[in-house]
Amino acid sequence: MSTNKTSLNPENLSILVVDDMKSMRVTVRKMLKNLNIGAKLRFAENGKEGLEILRSSPFDLAIIDWNMPVMNGIAMLGEIRNDAALRDMPVIMITAEAERDIVSEVAETEINGYLLKPLTLGALDKTIKAVIKKFNNPDPLTVHRKQARELEEKGDFKAAIEQIKFALSYKPSASRLLRQLGLLHFKIKKSRIAEKCLLKAVSVNRQDTISRVYLADYYLKINQLEKAGNYYLEILSLSTRYNEKAFDIGKKLLKNDLRSLALNIFSKVIAQSKKRNAAREQIIEICLSNNERKFPLSLIEHGIKENPSNYDMIHNAGLILLEMGDTDKALKYFTKVDRHVRGHLDSKFEIAKIYHMNRKILKADDYLNQILRLDPDHEEAIALRREF
Repeated sequence: MSTNKTSLNPENLSILVVDDMKSMRVTVRKMLKNLNIGAKLRFAENGKEGLEILRSSPFDLAIIDWNMPVMNGIAMLGEIRNDAALRDMPVIMITAEAERDIVSEVAETEINGYLLKPLTLGALDKTIKAVIKKFNNPDPLTVHRKQARELEEKGDFKAAIEQIKFALSYKPSASRLLRQLGLLHFKIKKSRIAEKCLLKAVSVNRQDTISRVYLADYYLKINQLEKAGNYYLEILSLSTRYNEKAFDIGKKLLKNDLRSLALNIFSKVIAQSKKRNAAREQIIEICLSNNERKFPLSLIEHGIKENPSNYDMIHNAGLILLEMGDTDKALKYFTKVDRHVRGHLDSKFEIAKIYHMNRKILKADDYLNQILRLDPDHEEAIALRREF
């Protein structure tokens, strides 16, 4: 059974190879020549450049490296599958990583085959010919899935659902089909059925990230925040692509007194973030604005251990400790800042306030004098002195 207008022949293929390593591009070129595969070859150094080539000239096959700068292979694959002119083109992914590491990423899009580095002549030959054979002779599942897609694009959602059901009869545990079935039911306002389809999709594929995202978003919409939060914990274990969304849901959880779940999500984000300090700072800000003190304090103190000379961080730790009522420890932090940063008026003023509160007037007055020598118009220091 075939729905393709023309069959592809390995010898006559037009192939785009996308890899940032020149040595790898040369290797693939030599291998394809030795295998007598491909009549037209083009090369690109990253996904962005590869997409520009694909959109300017048709190709039969793309061989894409997973790990590239500018735009990686997964991002490029997603763009291909979302482009009506490119989406049916076969794609082979090359990776130097273990297979397990790419499964959760490629589960979100359709990949026709993959190869592990270092490449071998036999593996390249076998993979390309298997992909082309399947493209030329699509199985019934693929035919029904594509028919469903066309019906969905025409707005005939009920007919599309029937086609997905036919496709599932060939492979009942296909999480991608179950997900598609769920999304179609959302479109005809049958949310409960959609939910069941997505739940089944994640139950049969523990690495199906995108179905979990749809479930979490659905639970957010119906205000089942705990369910949404738990799915985001699973999502963060599978992918780093949803860290920004995780900030938002963590904020919602904090506002609704689901503190423990929110902090677990924040911990996951920090642990896997490439820009750990930036993530930490963002989470500290979110927590403090939502009256959470202990967790941001632990983050700040961890940051102080990593960078003992970050005196702004030490000062902020003191401010949090003051809000928590631990004035003794806060005083130690402010004193440390005062000892190492000449003219740090904010820390000097906090020290003066603590001594004043503890009725150590002479010490408080000494710090107020230091402040007023540096800034004679310091209004808060003047106001505090009037209280003596």
